Amino acid sequence: MGFAFMHGGLVLAPILTVLIALISIHCQHMLINSSVKMKELRNSEKYPDFAETIEQCFETGPKATQKLARTMKGLVNLFICVTQLGFCCIYFVFISTNIKQILLAYEINLDVHYVMLITFIPIWLSSMITNLKYLTPVSFIANICMICGLSITMYYGLKDGLPDVAERKLFTSPMELALYFGTAIFAFEGIALVLPLKNAMANPNNFDRPMGVLNVGMFFVTLMFMAAGMVGYIKWGDDVAGSLTLNLGDTIGAQIVKVMVSMGVLFGYPLQFHIAIQIMLPSVIETFKCYEHTLAANLTFRSVMVIVTLGIAELVPNLGLFISLIGSLCSTALALVFPPIIELIVKRDISSICSRYSMYLKNAIILILAMAGFVAGTYESLSEIIKEFSSKEPEMPTTPAEWT
Repeated sequence: MGFAFMHGGLVLAPILTVLIALISIHCQHMLINSSVKMKELRNSEKYPDFAETIEQCFETGPKATQKLARTMKGLVNLFICVTQLGFCCIYFVFISTNIKQILLAYEINLDVHYVMLITFIPIWLSSMITNLKYLTPVSFIANICMICGLSITMYYGLKDGLPDVAERKLFTSPMELALYFGTAIFAFEGIALVLPLKNAMANPNNFDRPMGVLNVGMFFVTLMFMAAGMVGYIKWGDDVAGSLTLNLGDTIGAQIVKVMVSMGVLFGYPLQFHIAIQIMLPSVIETFKCYEHTLAANLTFRSVMVIVTLGIAELVPNLGLFISLIGSLCSTALALVFPPIIELIVKRDISSICSRYSMYLKNAIILILAMAGFVAGTYESLSEIIKEFSSKEPEMPTTPAEWT
C-alpha cells in the first residue's frame, strides 16, 4: 500500500482508502443479502456462491435481465479467475524479488527471471493440493508468516523515526489517483471469498452481523493497509516499493523478514489458485471428456495454469501497473458494480417510495464512482504498460504484494 499512497498523496490516499473500504464492505453486505434472498426463494440448503447469486438475481428480475442471467454468471466467473490468477502472477514476482535481494546480500547476483524459474518448483508443488480442507492449515501458516513479517517490517520502518511529511507529496495528479484507485481496489477485493466463508461457518449468521466476522475483519484489514501505506510512503517516499520488505536493506533481520513474508506468500498461492481452478476445471473436464480421469485432469490443468502464471510474471515488464490494471478492470466490477446492480433487481418492488429512491440514489453514486475509477484506472494503467513495453530496456519490477 506504500506504492498506492505514493500515487494518492498523504491527504487524499487515507481518505480514499477509508471510503473505498466502507463502500467495499457495504457492497459485500449487498451481495450477502441478495444471496440470502435467493436461498430463501429456492429453499436451498446452502447460500449460492457469487456467480450463482448473480445468475439467480437476474433470473428473478424483469424479462430484460432474465435473458442476461447466464451471460452475467459467466462474466463474474471470468473476472474472478482473472483476479485470482492475477494474484498468483504477483506472488511469483514477490517471492522472486525478495529472494533476489537476499542473494544479493551474500554477493550472489542472479537474474530475477532465473530466480522465478527456481521458485516455480515449490509453487508448483503447493498448487497440487486439490482438497480445500488440506489448504486450511497451509493458509493458517501463510497468515502467521505474513502477520509476523508485516509487524517486523513496521518496526523497521518506525525504529529510526520518520522523515518530515513536508518532504512527501500531499496531493497528486488525477492520473496518479487513477493508478492509486486500481491498486487500492485490488487490495480490498476479497468479495469472491465472502459467500464461501459464510457457507463454511458453523453459524453463518455470525458472519455478517454488525460486530461479526466480516465487519471486524475488514476493520483490521483497513487499519493494516492504512498503517502500511502511511509508514511506507513517509519513510521511503518515491523510492517505496510495492512491497515494503524490498525497502528494508540487507541486514540479517531484514533477510529474516523477507524469508518469512516470502514463505507466507508461497503458502498463500495455493488458496488463491484453488478458487480459479474450481471455476475452470468443470469446463476443462467437459471439453476433453475426462470423466474417468478427473484427478489426472485436475493435476495436469493445475500444472498448465501454474506455467501460465509464471509466463505472465516473466513477460510483463512492470507488475505494479499490472496490479492497477486488474484492479481497475476486474476488481472494480466484482467489488463495486455487480452488487449494486443485483440489489436494484432484488429490491425493485420496495413498497416505500422514500426507501426505493434512496436505494436508487445510493447505488447510482456507487456505480458512477466505480465507472469513473474503471475508465480512468484502466486507461492510465494501459497507457503506462504500453510505455513500459515500448522502452528499450524494460526493468523487472519490485512491486508485487499489495497489502504490504
